[in-house]
Amino acid sequence: MLRRFTDHRAVGYPQMLPRGKVLLVDDELGDLAYHFRLLESCGQKVLSCAAYAQGAGLVECVTFDLVMVGQGSPAFEGRVVLERAASTDRSIPVLVLASSVDMGCYLEAMRLGAADYLEKPLSPTEMRRVIETCLRARMPS
Repeated sequence: MLRRFTDHRAVGYPQMLPRGKVLLVDDELGDLAYHFRLLESCGQKVLSCAAYAQGAGLVECVTFDLVMVGQGSPAFEGRVVLERAASTDRSIPVLVLASSVDMGCYLEAMRLGAADYLEKPLSPTEMRRVIETCLRARMPS
């Protein structure tokens, strides 16, 4: 019996996104709720918190496929989560989300090992791109 397989990307069907466990940390509750819903709508299992110290603790005791952390103020409070993730498992992609781009925070985030530095809020299209890029690289085929 001969089966024909279709590449759904070629005919306009949405491609299935990889599913992973995502840690979302942001002290801005509106952004936290928005990105939480967006991640869930993309099929992700999301654990979220509004305290950076709590997020840093979770990175140590739970295995995540992706970490998304708000920058916080220009003092970069989200740094603690990024540093902890880097010291725990450097292969975990960490994305820093900023209300407005700050060059000093951007440079520090990249120096500390962030996978990307993005301006929030992320659009649904941008969130899908982020998930596709970060999780496909981490997950076995």
